Amino acid sequence: MRAAVYHGPGDIRIESVADPVDPARGEVVIEVARAAICGTDSSEWAHGPLLARPPVVLGHEFVGRVVATGSAVDEIAIGERIVCGAGVSCGECHWCRAGRTNLCADYGTIGLQRDGGLANYVSSPARICLRVPESVSDEAAATAQPLAVALHAVRRSGVDDGQSCAVIGAGGIGAFIIAAAAARGASPLIALDIDEDRLATALQLGADVAIDVRGQTIEQAILSQTGGEGAHVVIESSGAGDAPAAALAAARRGGRVLLVGLQSAPRELDLFSFTVREVDLVTTLAHVCDVDLPESLSLLASSDIADVVIDRVIELDDLVEQGIRPLAQGLARGKIVVAP
Repeated sequence: MRAAVYHGPGDIRIESVADPVDPARGEVVIEVARAAICGTDSSEWAHGPLLARPPVVLGHEFVGRVVATGSAVDEIAIGERIVCGAGVSCGECHWCRAGRTNLCADYGTIGLQRDGGLANYVSSPARICLRVPESVSDEAAATAQPLAVALHAVRRSGVDDGQSCAVIGAGGIGAFIIAAAAARGASPLIALDIDEDRLATALQLGADVAIDVRGQTIEQAILSQTGGEGAHVVIESSGAGDAPAAALAAARRGGRVLLVGLQSAPRELDLFSFTVREVDLVTTLAHVCDVDLPESLSLLASSDIADVVIDRVIELDDLVEQGIRPLAQGLARGKIVVAP
C-alpha cells in the first residue's frame, strides 16, 4: 500500500509499504477514507522528532471502513464506518484506572509511535474506535479526533458559562477550541490571531470578538476586552514563543491559563507576577477517548463545525507541499484533509 512515512526532520516520503497483517486479538484493520493533519504532524516535520518514533507512517486523525477484525472483537463488524481515537492505553495502570487514559504509563499514539492513517490501510485496537453517524461525512469525521482533543482541553481549562475566555491562536486546534468554548457558554469569547481568514472563521464558530494582534500586544488586546481585569481563562493554542508569557500576563487575578500549543524550546516566564495574582497554570494532552470522542461525534452531527473549519481536501502525493509545509509556515487557513 501507499503511505506517508516520516523519516525525520524535513523528510516525509510517500512510498510503498507492506499492508497491515491480519489483525491481532482485539484489533481491526481499517481501509482509510479520509485522514487529516495538524500542527503535531508539521512540528515533527519541521523540528522533530518530538513525539514520533521514525520511521513511522503518520496520521492520527482518520476515518474509514473496517475490512478485517481480530478475535474478541464483538462491538464492531466488517463494513462499518468508524473513527479512531488514536491514543492507545493499557487500561490497567493507575492513570487508566483513574479515567485518565491519556496519561497511561504505556501510552502510545497511532500515527506517532505506531503506523497511522495517512495510508490506504491502518490497524487499531477496536476499543478506541466508534461508529460514525450517517449524517457525518467522511471529511467531517476525519476531524473527530482533533475536536475531541479540543473538548478535552476546554474541560481542563475549567471555563464555565458566563466566564470570559481568550483563545490565542485560531487555526487548527484553536478553531476547535473556540467552538468548544462557545458550546460551554464562555462570554465574552475572544479570539486572537494574525490571520484575517482564521479570525473570520473564529466568529463563525462562536467567538464574540476576533482581534488581529499585529497592531498591539496580546496582553493589551485581552485587557481591553475585559475592562482591564484580564480574562477568567486564557487558552494558548498557537505555540508561538512569546504566547505563554502573554497568556499569563493577560489572566485576571485568580484566573487560569491553559497551555495547548507545543513549544519548541524552553521559555522564560514571570513567575513572580502570576504567583502573587494566584493564577492557575494547567496543561493538556490528547483526549480521553471514552469521554471526548463520543461528544465530538455528537457535536459534528448536530452542527456545521467541520464545514466551517475544513480548508481543503488534498491528495496523498501533495501532502508535504499542500499540507505539511503550509501548516509549518503558518499559512494554512483551516483544517487540511487528505484523501489517501
